[in-house]
Amino acid sequence: MNDIWEAVADKSRRQILSMLKKKSMTAGEIAEHFSMSKPSISHHLSILLSAGLITVEKEGQNRIYSVNMTVAQELIELVAKMTEKENKRSKK
Repeated sequence: MNDIWEAVADKSRRQILSMLKKKSMTAGEIAEHFSMSKPSISHHLSILLSAGLITVEKEGQNRIYSVNMTVAQELIELVAKMTEKENKRSKK
């Protein structure tokens, strides 16, 4: 779970996840939306892959990145539970 928190702590990685939530993309397509180098994009993708937040499939010479909805859903549920507990504490 620590890998996931570290992965989503970075604004650029959160933006990448948001983009991939809408549609699967290649690293080049992702890079078009940022003013950082392609190696930096690759580094962010590597961190997201390691955390299990995205998946990659080879399609010819391209690698297509997608959100791993199973892990993303688990993260959403965890954050929702944490928020519920915080709300209950603040009402006391």
